Amino acid sequence: MNSLIPTSQDTEIEWLNQSTQKPPKKAVYLHDANTDTVLKAAYEHTATVWAGDFHQAKQVLAAVKKRVRKPKKPRKVPTDIQTAFHTHRMQQAQQSRVINMLAVEIGAGFTLNIPRSPDIRPALLDVFGKENDRAFLLPLNQLLGFIGAHEWHKKGIHLEALGGKIHVPFGVFSPLRGEYLDLIAKVPLNPNFQTAFDIGTGSGVIAALLAKRGIARITATDTNPQAIACAVKNIRHLGYERQVEIQTVSLFPEGRADLIVCNPPWLPAKPTSPIETALYDTDHGMLKAFLNGVATHLNECGEAWLIISDLAEHLHLRQPDDLRSWFQAASLEIIDVLHTKPQHGKASNADAPLAFARAHETTCLYRLKAV
Repeated sequence: MNSLIPTSQDTEIEWLNQSTQKPPKKAVYLHDANTDTVLKAAYEHTATVWAGDFHQAKQVLAAVKKRVRKPKKPRKVPTDIQTAFHTHRMQQAQQSRVINMLAVEIGAGFTLNIPRSPDIRPALLDVFGKENDRAFLLPLNQLLGFIGAHEWHKKGIHLEALGGKIHVPFGVFSPLRGEYLDLIAKVPLNPNFQTAFDIGTGSGVIAALLAKRGIARITATDTNPQAIACAVKNIRHLGYERQVEIQTVSLFPEGRADLIVCNPPWLPAKPTSPIETALYDTDHGMLKAFLNGVATHLNECGEAWLIISDLAEHLHLRQPDDLRSWFQAASLEIIDVLHTKPQHGKASNADAPLAFARAHETTCLYRLKAV
């Protein structure tokens, strides 16, 4: 969220935040501050703009996060699971708002003019695409996230299922959870299938997997400009540009295909930042739109592959029989279902938030056909 806010220097400056949080009422510049000072200001809706040593700022931020995110004793399964999920989301938002009240001033050309600061220009170019011509304030926590994401972007993520690397910038969902990719790599594929659509391609990883499996012509769609640029680069880097075309389209491109694949957001909740749109989708909007439209885009004897977790069911955000009811309403029939268990850290960490639900999560690939 962008907004002009008053500062302690009797000026106004733009406040830039990747989340939907309300901007602070004002900003105070300090060369030195302790955790208590930053937190007191934050609870009064005042941002602290760090003007001193960069490494000291990182230490204060770490202390603020530790205070704000005090670990709680593991709880038993709550009586009202859905309320527990929404309470968790609200607490996350409140903690994030406080943490983001420690900021730095970014000068024109993405410069950070404080002692011992790193070169932030490459990381911010990754996020914003072009240089700024005037100063703005940015939460330090988000700046550090941009820097970390930029390093991962350069390094890339090696995926066994793909036999190669995917490079993902900040703002595009990173395929760190490899279990769903393993399902796509192993699911039976009709050898006669020559065309495919990848709906909501993101990094382009699913389109690349389909190309690796021999699909001759693949159209991958997305509406996020960063995702489009990311997918184009990944497809070119992996050598699949002759098989894969990337289009800026909401859901389906024109025409029909033998195979249509979609990995929609898994949880029906409101996203609070652009990156969260890959995880949260209000009332399963994308999922329902995909199911209701996919039959009209399938060739005769074609298949739709839906990749989705059942975590929403364990959080009581979706009923166990909802998916099958939606399939039936969309004139879709299940051919087969493949299952796998998540391998990420939160799935096995009994102390993680929502562990009572994550412990039972299963990721599924539904093979569907039109009836």
